[in-house]
Amino acid sequence: MTTTQEAREFFENDLFATQQAGIVIEEAGENRAVCTMEITENHMNAAGIVMGGAIYTLADFTFAVASNFNKPLTVTLSSNINFLKSPKGKILKSCASVVNETSRT
Repeated sequence: MTTTQEAREFFENDLFATQQAGIVIEEAGENRAVCTMEITENHMNAAGIVMGGAIYTLADFTFAVASNFNKPLTVTLSSNINFLKSPKGKILKSCASVVNETSRT
């Protein structure tokens, strides 16, 4: 079983997510992850709301932690996000869990 600290150490070289976006791995375990991102002015777009790319980066990184830690490399072939409304508050939270895992496309 893996620990959250081990996951943090494994992904510390993912500099865009951890250094630029400020994403933190809050929980990591077998086939699951929870990550957070504190919203700063660097995450805002010209309209004064959180940029979609920042939100997508949080979701994508959480997927990466859930599906890659202590496993063979997994990448997405296709992904999609729907923005239903602007986020409120100072911290965004993303949760991911592996639903199906195969060795082929």
